[in-house]
Amino acid sequence: MEVLMSVVIGIIFSVSIYLFLSKSIIRVILGSLLISHGVHLLLITMSGLQRGGPPLLGLEAEAYTDPLPQALVLTAIVISFGVTAFLLVMAYRTFKEHKTDNLEELRGSADE
Repeated sequence: MEVLMSVVIGIIFSVSIYLFLSKSIIRVILGSLLISHGVHLLLITMSGLQRGGPPLLGLEAEAYTDPLPQALVLTAIVISFGVTAFLLVMAYRTFKEHKTDNLEELRGSADE
């Protein structure tokens, strides 16, 4: 299962890097969203994909799932949602101001 998740994470990272290198602001924002989800999957995969007991048991438990990576990923999902919302608002404001979402055109207008 870890090998399959590693392949999926690699595909998500490569697609997000491709989106980062594009000229559209929306594609860059989608790339940042995808790379954050790839990191979330990476954290869960690195903690070990376990099936078994609940996260909290007594001291005599034979198998349990570590709740710390799940809590970290849940916190990271909330933070990435906030950052994505902020970036979308900034992209909308930039489009309203400059009438384009092309980063090359925006760079050219900043030089003048």
